[in-house]
Amino acid sequence: MNQRTRASSGGIALTLTRIFDAPPALVFEAWTTPEHLARWWGPKDFSVPSVEADFREGGAWRSCIRSPEGQDYWAHGIYREIVPPHHIVFNFMWEEEDAMDTLITVTFEEAEAGTRLTFHQSPFPTVESRDGHAEGWSECIDRLEVYIARQGGTE
Repeated sequence: MNQRTRASSGGIALTLTRIFDAPPALVFEAWTTPEHLARWWGPKDFSVPSVEADFREGGAWRSCIRSPEGQDYWAHGIYREIVPPHHIVFNFMWEEEDAMDTLITVTFEEAEAGTRLTFHQSPFPTVESRDGHAEGWSECIDRLEVYIARQGGTE
C-alpha cells in the first residue's frame, strides 16, 4: 500500500492508495450496501454490529464499529457525490462531543492489475489525528482487500 499525507490550504489531509486484483465495479460495489460494508468496515479485529446506508446523493449513512474490548464507536455522514463505478464523496463524523467533520473521497480507477483505489480524507485538526485515522483506515482497507479476494476478485 502506498500512503501519502499532506497539508494543504484545506488543512491536514490523508491519502491512501491500494491496488486490488478486481475490476472497479466490484471494488465500488463493496462500498455501496450495508451487507458488504458489514464484512470489512473498521480496523483489524473490530466488528460491525450496525451499518445503515441510503446510498444515493444526499442519502445518510450511519455505522457502529465495536472494538475487541466491546467499546462501540458510532459515525455518520451524508453521501455528497456518487459516480458509479468511479468515485464516492461523503462526509464522516464520529458521534462524540466535539467530533470533527471530515470529507472523504474514494476513487476507483482501472489499473493494469485491476483497480487502483485512492482514499482521501481531510481536513484533520492535527497530524496526530490524521495519523490515528491513517492506521485505522489502512487496517480497514486491508480487510476490504481480503473481502474482495473472497468475492472472487477478477473472476
